[in-house]
Amino acid sequence: MNLESLRSRAALLHLLRGFFRDRGFLEVETPLVSTAAIPERHIDLYQVTDLKRDSPPPTDAGPDDPTPSAKATAYLQASPEMHHKRLLCEGAGPIFEATRSFRAGEHGDQHSPEFTIVEWYRPGDDLTAAMDLVDDLMQELLGAPPAKRTTYREAFIEAVGVDPHAATTDELRSLAEDSLFSPPELLELDDRDEWLNLLLATDVEKTLGQEAPEMLYHYPASQSALAATTTDELGAVVAERFELYWRGLELANGYHELTDPEELRRRLERANEQREADGKSRLPLPERLLAAMTDPGLPPCAGVALGFDRLVMLATDAQRISDVRVVDGEP
Repeated sequence: MNLESLRSRAALLHLLRGFFRDRGFLEVETPLVSTAAIPERHIDLYQVTDLKRDSPPPTDAGPDDPTPSAKATAYLQASPEMHHKRLLCEGAGPIFEATRSFRAGEHGDQHSPEFTIVEWYRPGDDLTAAMDLVDDLMQELLGAPPAKRTTYREAFIEAVGVDPHAATTDELRSLAEDSLFSPPELLELDDRDEWLNLLLATDVEKTLGQEAPEMLYHYPASQSALAATTTDELGAVVAERFELYWRGLELANGYHELTDPEELRRRLERANEQREADGKSRLPLPERLLAAMTDPGLPPCAGVALGFDRLVMLATDAQRISDVRVVDGEP
């Protein structure tokens, strides 16, 4: 990184903090290391051992919580989400954090195993309010034009001519086989969502956010992750989730958050089952979050995670994420 990029990064972070303070958000700091995690099928975490704890309970305690063991396993966090939601359960109100995210094995021009994430939650917000706030943020920080909003269905029909909520697995497989970018080893998969993800990556995403920021929303309910679900205008059950794209970069993702702890536990267990099927280890569930969501409960809210390094890439016309990092973590 050159000094000009360093100054741009600092200025952008200053503006971002002011944006949230002006809207009544409280800045928080949460642990980077925890003995629990939110399992996701395609996100792998770095393990940390020998934290001198007693038997490692599957909690989302921070490294200084009083549960010491000789060789517990903990994890560098990919997101502050489980800590933020515990704060929301305790009545913290609107909160945000600029912190580090760690994801093992992520390398490339737009990816790094360590990067800066900005995450925020505001009680009372629904999906529309979350998208409105992101739209305001992009306009204020980058001078972006107002964002375009496109449903997942609309984007697929435009790019590949199929309704993703109605198409069969065989229809999606046939479309993927026609794509020059389809890796042959994936062509026997029976997982419908994997075919949707492949088509999204090879055919749909390149059409998004070319002239203005674009928010893709109402993903299939099977891809809801930690988002609530709703029924769209054509009767399909969809996830209250969106992703933000601009100039070839995926910048942010947001949810109208799931508040039911029993449904959340089912989804996290399912993610662990998928990890095992993929040959990966199960991750300990965030039991303290699940308990807090049971009592006193998570208020209705929306949350967003934004890749700050990619935001700096846009602001400085950088081509690689390594161009906007203060130092490269590789030896």
